[in-house]
Amino acid sequence: MKRNVSLLLLFDKEKRILLQHRTSDAKRLPDFWGFFGGGIEEGETPEQALARESKEELDFTPQTPHLIMTQEFEYKNIKAKKYVYMEEYNDSIKLTQREGQAMDWFDIEDMKKLKMVDHDREVIEYIKDKY
Repeated sequence: MKRNVSLLLLFDKEKRILLQHRTSDAKRLPDFWGFFGGGIEEGETPEQALARESKEELDFTPQTPHLIMTQEFEYKNIKAKKYVYMEEYNDSIKLTQREGQAMDWFDIEDMKKLKMVDHDREVIEYIKDKY
């Protein structure tokens, strides 16, 4: 099985990243912290999936997302490719959490203490000096 995903890493002026805390009954990665985004549907580009998922999860339309990396990974026998976009958050735009049990802004050091999957931690290591 293959599941490609597009993810949005919003960062603020203090260089913190917005993360989502998944619910305890989530289909994938319950109770984990992770990035906003999700699966790319058939016929959809990574950019289209990013826009759709951002709207569904945050009621937010990315303004200037930049593809910063792609990552191939495997989790529980699912092979996937992750498209990771970053954008500086304009705090005049309201975000509304529509999925998960919580969301919050974290710096790199605080993220190291959270329950996250290894492939998301690899993204954090990759971005730590890039924004």
